[in-house]
Amino acid sequence: MRAALSRAQTIGAKTVLVSCSDPPKQLADTCDVVILPKVGPEALTGSTRMKAGTATKLVLNTISTGAMIRMGRAYGNLMVDLMALSDKLRDRGQRIVMEVCGVDRDAARRAIEDAGGSVKLAIVMAKTGQSHDAARRALEAAGGFIRKAIGDPPPVMGTGA
Repeated sequence: MRAALSRAQTIGAKTVLVSCSDPPKQLADTCDVVILPKVGPEALTGSTRMKAGTATKLVLNTISTGAMIRMGRAYGNLMVDLMALSDKLRDRGQRIVMEVCGVDRDAARRAIEDAGGSVKLAIVMAKTGQSHDAARRALEAAGGFIRKAIGDPPPVMGTGA
């Protein structure tokens, strides 16, 4: 681990240490960010897959969710940057387009087909009425952020509003 952290510093990468036990100070001091979830003792001594493993997974899920939001892969509380290539993803994509655009399932299906399977592009096309190419250019110019591409704030989902 020390070698990996050293290499990361050498190339200018940011480093994060996640540990459910107190790491050696020398190791923690080499990291840009140290995250130390306090989980207490395991119910079964010696088993780190329970509390510590679950806490670590939650920390990593939170970090990756934040990264997806910062990269424009979410719109409101919806993960929209998906390609509807399987039955499961087609269904999920259609439900997302239906919710964001206020269209029925058939219109959502057509929008996704017209967008080549890209849910994000389908939303931009449906919200703006733009062609595939124009919507793609708008999305690229907006850095992949739907909100910027359509010039609208994201919807507030799941609040009852």
